[in-house]
Amino acid sequence: MSTTPEDQLTDLLNVLDLTFEGKTRVRVASVEGVDEDLRDSEGEVFAGRSQPMPHGRVFGGQVLAQCVVAAGRTVGDEDGGGARHIHSLHGYFLRPGDANRPIRFLVDRMRDGGSFSARRVHAVQDGRILLSMITSFQEVSEGLDHQIPMPDVPRPEELPPDAQALAQIDHPLARHAAARAVELRHVDPQLYPGSEVEPRERQSVWMRLPGDVPDDPHLHAAVLAYASDYSLLEPVLRRHGVMWGDPRLRIASLDHGMWFHRPARVDEWVLYTQLSPSAQGGRGLGMGHMFAEDGTLLATVGQEGMVRLKS
Repeated sequence: MSTTPEDQLTDLLNVLDLTFEGKTRVRVASVEGVDEDLRDSEGEVFAGRSQPMPHGRVFGGQVLAQCVVAAGRTVGDEDGGGARHIHSLHGYFLRPGDANRPIRFLVDRMRDGGSFSARRVHAVQDGRILLSMITSFQEVSEGLDHQIPMPDVPRPEELPPDAQALAQIDHPLARHAAARAVELRHVDPQLYPGSEVEPRERQSVWMRLPGDVPDDPHLHAAVLAYASDYSLLEPVLRRHGVMWGDPRLRIASLDHGMWFHRPARVDEWVLYTQLSPSAQGGRGLGMGHMFAEDGTLLATVGQEGMVRLKS
């Protein structure tokens, strides 16, 4: 297993480099009212491996990112139009995956319109769907333009890497997180035993990949989706003073929505501001905004997760 950030970066890019396995037909029953182009559409199948995980379960952000890559490879400008870039995704996590087994990604070309393309992707392992996602792509176009301002927080160079604190914790999950591909720097104290944490429902995290990433917009969007799943539910825990490693904690992602506003580079610093507006019924909601270091709003993210404290 890779141990340095550079090794982890190479491994992540390899994991996102899916193998094309061929084309298939995606048939929908011919029911009255079903659009003709949905009844017999063409789909592609891709395959990929997973990153090794200490607990053996696939990291949800990895599957999100692989779905973005798979869908993006079926959207191009071969019809004479301009290149189309992802602008939104909506996915449901249905089952945990085995990190030691390959995953296949079935892409359904739902629609190619004049400006937008829609794709449905199923991440499948051993015949069972792990994640079901619909994502949409758009040609670059002009229009109204505004954004919310980036909050005033300490710069990343003023903060220690999360890995420094994680390296002091004698636990396999902490050691794994200390060497992950995406470098994180929490503006607020990390949620580890012994930290002095003020109960509040918001936090900010700087993140980037510690090396150059190829100039592929789909790949940068995929890595942004990958990193978006790291810490978005932490404000739920922070609000209630719950730390990672608490033996009572049971937490899992349920669904994930993401809107890509402007082009991003994940090998440059991105500020991820996060807020939990509500937690109830064993579920917690996290919302986030991603900003480039110059203040440009890159993306908005939402995720609901199962968050339970067992007695």
